[in-house]
Amino acid sequence: MSLVRSIATVGGWTMGSRVLGFVRDMFIAGFLGAGQVSDAFFVALQFPNIFRRLFAEGAFNAAFVPLFAGELTEHGRAAAREFAERVFGVMLVLLLVLTFVVEIYMAEVMALVAGGFADDPEKFALAVDFARLTFPCLLFVSLAAMLSGILNTLERFVAAAAAPILLNVVLISALIAVALDWVPDPGLALSWGVLIAGIGQFIWLAIACGRAGLLPRVPRFVMGPRVRRLFALMGPGILGAGVYQINVLIGVRLASELPEGSVSFLYFADRVNQLPLGVVGAAVGVALLPLLARQLRAGDTAAARDSQNRAIEFAMLLTVPAAAALLVIAGPVITVLFQRGAFDALDAAATSQALAAFALGLPAYVLIKALAPGFFAREDTKTPVKIAAAALILNVAVALALMPTLAHVGIALATAISAWFNAGMLGFLLYRRGLLDPDARLLRRLGRVVLAAGLMAVGLWLGARGLGDWLQRSDLAGVAALVVLVAGGVVAYAVLAQLLRATSLGEMRTMLRRGESPGES
Repeated sequence: MSLVRSIATVGGWTMGSRVLGFVRDMFIAGFLGAGQVSDAFFVALQFPNIFRRLFAEGAFNAAFVPLFAGELTEHGRAAAREFAERVFGVMLVLLLVLTFVVEIYMAEVMALVAGGFADDPEKFALAVDFARLTFPCLLFVSLAAMLSGILNTLERFVAAAAAPILLNVVLISALIAVALDWVPDPGLALSWGVLIAGIGQFIWLAIACGRAGLLPRVPRFVMGPRVRRLFALMGPGILGAGVYQINVLIGVRLASELPEGSVSFLYFADRVNQLPLGVVGAAVGVALLPLLARQLRAGDTAAARDSQNRAIEFAMLLTVPAAAALLVIAGPVITVLFQRGAFDALDAAATSQALAAFALGLPAYVLIKALAPGFFAREDTKTPVKIAAAALILNVAVALALMPTLAHVGIALATAISAWFNAGMLGFLLYRRGLLDPDARLLRRLGRVVLAAGLMAVGLWLGARGLGDWLQRSDLAGVAALVVLVAGGVVAYAVLAQLLRATSLGEMRTMLRRGESPGES
């Protein structure tokens, strides 16, 4: 399967999950608004979410896939399965212990994650109760991440990419149960839903691995040299691959010190920002890493450099216009999607400001996903971790400096600034080591992509002014107006990209069908 086709497969299923996630968040916003219960639930939700993104899209994938691919390529399926079984056994024991300890000391952990809630004992108690239900989901999503790594290495991307849809279905079902008065407490219903969905995702991926003939059995707790190598790579990789997620967690901690609703503002803004980041960024990282690992194992460094260039080109082709659009129409997007029920106009305005700040860093977040595999495929997790450590320090420093004047928006802006620093350093070091060689095609097309996105943004701004009052509504008419505006932006960008030769339809069809990277016409 070609790189672009792999990205499209993962991205397509992720898009479905994100769209359904918007429906879920519209329900949550309507039921909970932006207040005490929503702040408590969103903090509790961060526990499994952060670890899911770190493992499924970050450190574990970065460490496990190259090693598993190596076993599969060099020693065959039996050796690869035996390696996977040992990893599964060790992870199971470690995660059970971690879950047990955190459940006992959840109040102390919550004081670290959301210490600002301590000033409101009722909110703090809610957050602890909700987190005790959501945290065991970590056990299942982490093991599911390993099964996803196996399937991704085999280029069976669909099952892993479709698994997150289950979470959205379960949470929507939980809120429907609340609306029908089957369950009295929406916060508890959502928290139980997170746990049930985690179990369901693990079962779904276990069935897929079983069909692929590589479902790990549960052996004894045996580390061995290969498993120790995995965890040695994985430790620093948690920071190197997951700096964005750690920045989000830091943002939650800082936002807990701000007025009520700040955690919710950042959550809803990040959810919108996660659509292009999840669809493009995660898809690029998931598809690129196993490809680079196989090419480097085969000694084809030229092909590896070309794959990385094409991944960057494809990612920026989709991400730069998304960032430009979110900067221009952040207000209408948040208003139409979330302003209803308990989520009022003031909540929408505060959330849209955070979204615009997050959007400034969107291309950088995706670049990290495209650049980090250049290190991970070579089993180098130390370099990204050093860069990530510096980015984390920068993030905290900038956030603390901006919070007194910009409140929660300062936290989002600090995340964007640190992401650009992280991406810039990754690219610089790859280039200096001769591992990244931007070709003429990439450089030409990046300039054309930026120009096309800029012209599209002007069109969106004019369109938003023309639609005016329609985009201030959150009913079906408002949704229709937003769909028209977004569709117009997509069409305008597609036409501009063709006219400016940032890409071509024929070339995209060829890349999707055959995996070729034809030269620019």
